[in-house]
Amino acid sequence: MPTLPQDYVNRVYSGWLGKIIGVRFGAPVEGWRFDKIRKTYGVLTDYVAKHKKLMAADDDTNVPLAMLSALYDHTYTEDITAEQIGRTLLNQAPYEHGFFWWGGYGVSTEHTAYINLLEGIPAPFSGSVEHNGKAVAEQIGGQIFIDPWGLICPNDPDKASRYAAKAASVTHGGNGVYGGMFVAAAIAAAFGEKDIRTVLERALQTIPSDCEYVRMARDIISFYDNDSAHDWETAFKHIQDNWGYNRYPGACHIIPNAAVMIMSMLYGEGDFSQTICICNMCGWDTDCNVGNVGTIMGVLVGVDGIEEKWRLPVNDAFVLSTVIGSRNSLDVPWCVSYIATLGYRIAGLEIPERWAPFIKPQGLHCHFELPGSTHGFFAKKQKGREVKLQQAYGDAASGEGFLKVTGFPDQRPLAIARKTYFRVDDFDDSRYDPDFSPTVYPGQVVSAKLKAVSGQYKAALFAYDFNQNETYFGPDTLVGNSWTDLSFALPSGIRGCIDEVGVKIWPVEIGDNSSENGILVDDFAVSGDASYKIDFSKERYDFWHYHHFSVSQFTVLRGIWTLYNQTLNGSGPAFAQAYSGNVEWSGIDFTATIIPRYMQAKSRAGIGFRIQGAMRSYCAGLEDGFLKLLKNEYGVWKVLAEAPFEYSVGQAARIQVKCAGSEMKVYSEDSVELLSFNDTDNPYLTGCIGAILANGASASYSDWVIKTFA
Repeated sequence: MPTLPQDYVNRVYSGWLGKIIGVRFGAPVEGWRFDKIRKTYGVLTDYVAKHKKLMAADDDTNVPLAMLSALYDHTYTEDITAEQIGRTLLNQAPYEHGFFWWGGYGVSTEHTAYINLLEGIPAPFSGSVEHNGKAVAEQIGGQIFIDPWGLICPNDPDKASRYAAKAASVTHGGNGVYGGMFVAAAIAAAFGEKDIRTVLERALQTIPSDCEYVRMARDIISFYDNDSAHDWETAFKHIQDNWGYNRYPGACHIIPNAAVMIMSMLYGEGDFSQTICICNMCGWDTDCNVGNVGTIMGVLVGVDGIEEKWRLPVNDAFVLSTVIGSRNSLDVPWCVSYIATLGYRIAGLEIPERWAPFIKPQGLHCHFELPGSTHGFFAKKQKGREVKLQQAYGDAASGEGFLKVTGFPDQRPLAIARKTYFRVDDFDDSRYDPDFSPTVYPGQVVSAKLKAVSGQYKAALFAYDFNQNETYFGPDTLVGNSWTDLSFALPSGIRGCIDEVGVKIWPVEIGDNSSENGILVDDFAVSGDASYKIDFSKERYDFWHYHHFSVSQFTVLRGIWTLYNQTLNGSGPAFAQAYSGNVEWSGIDFTATIIPRYMQAKSRAGIGFRIQGAMRSYCAGLEDGFLKLLKNEYGVWKVLAEAPFEYSVGQAARIQVKCAGSEMKVYSEDSVELLSFNDTDNPYLTGCIGAILANGASASYSDWVIKTFA
């Protein structure tokens, strides 16, 4: 019977934290050479960029989670195919913006593979040496996008390597695939080994012994074994001379960077900080190299082996730039749930009782069970007060962990919050063009449990609505030395956009020791059904830079999407799609007005629902004098039902879609049923909403009304 490590969940957490830390540490010097880093910063011992705000998305973390979702879309077993993972990549990636480096066909390996997939060339041929040539196929992406495939196979490097081979082959070939196999295997091995040298040796056994990747690794290991001074700078000089960038074509070849990774892990001698600092000092593709090394070392040493200076700036916040906006603003514990759920399924095991209430990759649930986890909570700034948010274990409301909030020297109120929607001003940079949809909506219920460390407090839950510029408060509740339930429902039916939720706390009676005065927070959650409207006169542009601006609450697959005259306007040369809402919605009642602006033969203007990405969705659309109900099955739109429908350019058509289970119905403005269909062929049972245009159509949208139900 297979078993997983007792501390499996915690080690997934430390591994994914290590990845994020490595990317954050390496990103500011990405592409720099050793000499420039040394001259500018000296010897690295900490982050070189002290971000006062969040760090935006990065391809090193975008693609790994996006590709892993293939195991949710298709099968989590080893029956998963490269072709299925390739379809998932198309489903998650925006069309030539954000997500990863769109450097051009034949230049960027990922861009090349994406175009191949889009044009019908299936994986693994889409990333192969045979189709793309050795230089393109063997760039670095095969290993930088691979970490979760090792995290789902603890103590089984061979299985991790097999999964990784399929994932890496979607975009890469040759050594590009071997690097992915090696990194995934090393991560898997790190769950059961204590010595980094053993981890590396075990990982090397999973790839062909005569490949260049292994020859390089053996050379680095041999140099280390014969280096009595253990001088990593001498070892790096050896890499420059024998495995350097000058020896390999392309923008960012895998071999030089993998050499740096292996060298840093050997000379780091099992110490997380020492290893990632050596790796970053070498330069080249720093965020990629330090990110991979961070995952391997994070799993190896566990959370306790990662110094607080690396963890505090991350604060469990995590941002992506996929096409699904509600999945672009996550926290690290959510990622742990997403990954660990697959780990247990692959092992054929039930999630242990200790973790079953918390390993649920859906909804917003801040449980504070992972060591040091904050779920992205922060204290609202207040002069003269030093507030500390710290995870701790003890008499929790559920499980074992909670968030301890201290820093009440007087009776002024204090607010702590976490973001549920991000805007440009929340970030220090704009890497990889993230866009967002809220994760919390009007009509839902916010709840939490609170307990005073000492004294008494009044507390109220709150939510901030950016569109209305209004903060909604729950009832004031007295909190003493026993766990107290707080709950309140957000207003329903409003034209809102919820940017953050949190707790406001007023000390009533505080103790003499101000450092100990505080309150405990547990099981902060948002649940229930959404009920709201999108009024495009209330939306605005998020201006990131000159070629990235977006309509608030929306992500874009493709097309030009603008706000004009209180409407959302879309157009595109072929297809154009924009999405909003939450991908976890099941029952949906969605009404919208469509005003066709330009329609030619076979043009379609419609509303999308149950959207799970670019390649999995439904649409109710106006097309060639018909109202059609369609299903997108990986780029092929199938007509499920249709009926004649009068519409004309410039005239508003208002339609309503209702979904419950696999049944879908479309209604006219006066509630007459126009279409119905029960999809029994692998139906999409959850998804967000959006605007769908095809075959050169342009249209305006207004007056969206959305209600969800279980």
